[in-house]
Amino acid sequence: MSLLFIDEHVLLLVIRLVLMCSLFPLGAAPVKVEMPALSPTMEEGNIVKWLKKEGDAVAAGDALCEIETDKAVVTLESSDDGVLAKILMEEGSRAVRLGTLIALMVEEGEDWKTVEIPPPVAATQATPPSSSCSPCSAWVTLRLSPAARHILDTHGLDPQLATPTGHRGIITKEDALNLLKKFPDSKTTPVTAAPVAAAPSPVATPAAAPLPPGSRPMYPPQSIPGKPGAPGTFTEVPASNVRRVIAQRLTQSKTTIPHAYATIDCDLGAVMQLRKEMAKAEIKVSVNDFIIKAAAATLRELPEVNVTWSGEGPQALNSISISIAVATPKGLITPIITNAADKGVQEISANAKALAQKARNGKLLPHEYQGGSFSISNLGMFGISEFSAVINPPQACILAVGTSRAVLHLTEETGALSTQQLMTVTLSSDGRLVDDELASRFLDKFRANLERPQRMTLN
Repeated sequence: MSLLFIDEHVLLLVIRLVLMCSLFPLGAAPVKVEMPALSPTMEEGNIVKWLKKEGDAVAAGDALCEIETDKAVVTLESSDDGVLAKILMEEGSRAVRLGTLIALMVEEGEDWKTVEIPPPVAATQATPPSSSCSPCSAWVTLRLSPAARHILDTHGLDPQLATPTGHRGIITKEDALNLLKKFPDSKTTPVTAAPVAAAPSPVATPAAAPLPPGSRPMYPPQSIPGKPGAPGTFTEVPASNVRRVIAQRLTQSKTTIPHAYATIDCDLGAVMQLRKEMAKAEIKVSVNDFIIKAAAATLRELPEVNVTWSGEGPQALNSISISIAVATPKGLITPIITNAADKGVQEISANAKALAQKARNGKLLPHEYQGGSFSISNLGMFGISEFSAVINPPQACILAVGTSRAVLHLTEETGALSTQQLMTVTLSSDGRLVDDELASRFLDKFRANLERPQRMTLN
């Protein structure tokens, strides 16, 4: 009897072990590779290309993949030795949130084919909120298209009552129209949908009430995405990471920084003459290189402008690094010429050309575009006479440079007419850091440096 009792317990133990092995199969322990933060403003990234494939041996420092951040395409390097066992985010994956699991590795000597794949917790957190989320979370993540916002505001409807069906939880115009059908007794008369958008239904829909006296009918009655060629339609263009960050930072700058503007004309005659002399020595530099040098030299003379704004107030910077605006197919980016005040025009020219080329190829490294103490945006090559630029936070100023133009000038000594090459620059300054008097002194010294380039160090 006791032997039978022992056998039953052994049998139960064996059954439990079998069940545990079936539910939790023994495999190689994974080394997680997650989406990293490759820039201070990065919130998500795109997988551009995998440089290793499953089963490849990986050493610490090897390039795993190329990731498009909000600034550039950056190579992700491995921090461990092992074997790439499983790629969880394929090439072309977009809007991958930080911390999301993108791949698994195993240690050397382990069977990479038996790697244990953990539950997709990070991927679940990165997915857009569903329409069944709680009212509290819906309030936090509420996003409306401009057309939907107009409809809901016009008819006095609560946006939280709408069911979002757009990309990443956006309430579209169709969502707003569907909500309008549920609550026809709003403060204004609902607009009937266009015939192309009306879905066949066996239930008879009530006829639209007549428009108020004196009002004109809307034409077209609504905008419908996905039907090109029809009146009132549009095509939604997905924004890249770079475009979204640019929009966010521009909005932040214009809404939180008190912009002040000051404009001055500079005579480029001496710069043009010096460029000709340098060209004879086969030294090619641009006017913009002299502008960068003049700005850096002026910042050295007025260190109170070489500051940034933090949450607690001004921060004086120890180095002078100039951010230059470069237009790329994906958006505007500002690579940095470090220690510009200590460099000559020729070295600045070489740095600017190399950084601009890397920016257009999307190959800038994080330290090549993060930071900076002063920005310059030059639209002179496009024929723009003058403009004002938006400050790049947390910097205090940005200099907007226009094109040069020939202007007749009356010489006071001789009374004769002469031609001047004038260039208009506009300084946008943060009123919390640089007041009008300091901005005026900066522009006056900048003009003096630019009009007397021999005062600046050129080698």
